[in-house]
Amino acid sequence: MNKNAALVIFSGGQDSTTCLFWAKKHFDTVRALSFLYGQKHSKEVELARAIARKADVEFEVMDVSFIGSLGRNSLVDTSIDMDNEKPADSVPNTFVPGRNLFFLSIAAVHARELNINHLVTGVSQTDFSGYPDCRDAFIKSLNVTLNLAMDEQFVLHTPLMWLDKSETWEMADNLGVLDLVRNETLTCYNGIPGDGCGHCPACHLRNEGLHKYLERKKCAGNCTK
Repeated sequence: MNKNAALVIFSGGQDSTTCLFWAKKHFDTVRALSFLYGQKHSKEVELARAIARKADVEFEVMDVSFIGSLGRNSLVDTSIDMDNEKPADSVPNTFVPGRNLFFLSIAAVHARELNINHLVTGVSQTDFSGYPDCRDAFIKSLNVTLNLAMDEQFVLHTPLMWLDKSETWEMADNLGVLDLVRNETLTCYNGIPGDGCGHCPACHLRNEGLHKYLERKKCAGNCTK
């Protein structure tokens, strides 16, 4: 295995783009892998391709549309109205069951063929929106399972796991890509790049984090408690 190479699960959104540039800082060789899983706004893959080109990393897309057909959720089914907040007794209907499980498993098989054992994903338990497959326990468990399943030594990296959105913006700024992330990524559930629609849960989380970070940055060294 190439210990200086990493494969980034890359959607073209804020988190995965930040992780892409984090990977470029920490590994000699970086590749990006995007997935078509039946999402309503597949334009995110087009943006991902453009960002990968700017980052000068190899980019690939895999069609895994079967994932979107396995269960009903508002990210793949246009007939379902999107939850604006997490229901008290269940996950939000923007949750795509098995998505990260499939993405990481498929990426690991692909990485094995590329002689890569480092996988990078932008999941976060701090701002996980109620998605169970964004939790640290899941990632650690899957890491063990993948190693046992293929008798390899994969390492799953989660640079954002314990960061809130404002800290994710700070990381992007420290990596020198804050403007790129702000203007050229697609996080919005309604498919609007950049600052997005401003109303969906993804936009609310993203924009609130940005405001918090910019205020903190502005205040640094100039504000008194």
